[in-house]
Amino acid sequence: MDIDLFTAATPNGYKVSIMLEELKLKYKVHTINFSKKEQKEKWFLDLNPNGRIPVIRDNKKKLVVFESGAILLYLANKYKKLIPTDEKNKINVIQWLMFQMSGVGPMQGQANVFYRYFEKNIPEAISRYQNETRRLYEVLDHQLKGRNWICDEYSIADIANWAWVRVYFWAGVNIDGLDNIKKWMKKMEERPACIKGVNVPKRQSSKKIVSGAKKMLQT
Repeated sequence: MDIDLFTAATPNGYKVSIMLEELKLKYKVHTINFSKKEQKEKWFLDLNPNGRIPVIRDNKKKLVVFESGAILLYLANKYKKLIPTDEKNKINVIQWLMFQMSGVGPMQGQANVFYRYFEKNIPEAISRYQNETRRLYEVLDHQLKGRNWICDEYSIADIANWAWVRVYFWAGVNIDGLDNIKKWMKKMEERPACIKGVNVPKRQSSKKIVSGAKKMLQT
């Protein structure tokens, strides 16, 4: 196989599986079991010292890359796809990728924690992260006005942001009035690579997801 993918059924994991599907690469999936803490085992920490998914191993180059954003950039640059070649447009794609990495992902992730997983109900924390996620969605909705894709042409910026925004409901975030995002999500949902990518690996039942996440919070 060209690529070994170490992943799990999460938005960050799906970003990479969608990218691999878009590039039509041959890859082998290694599903990491969080409940068994496989991400903390030595063999995995040798791949990523931070103990997080996703990770890829490029077998042709004998190169390991971790952090989902870094993986998207690596693959886009290597195969010269889904990222512009001219500096101005390339930087535009990178900044919207970072918008997801530093904003949407962390804020929506914390909304997930306090809305779905945290044993104690803390309304202030829930509203803080849901409201900030909604604000970021509004920024994205404005960017999408008059555009089919975030940066005019389909790119890794769309993949990264959609992997999170598509599960807005899990964080309890309201998308009423965000018509540009809704149209964009529909276009993303129609892409064969997106359809396949969000099933690599298959998502667990809601009950198992909540149970597993609560166990992780206790460690």
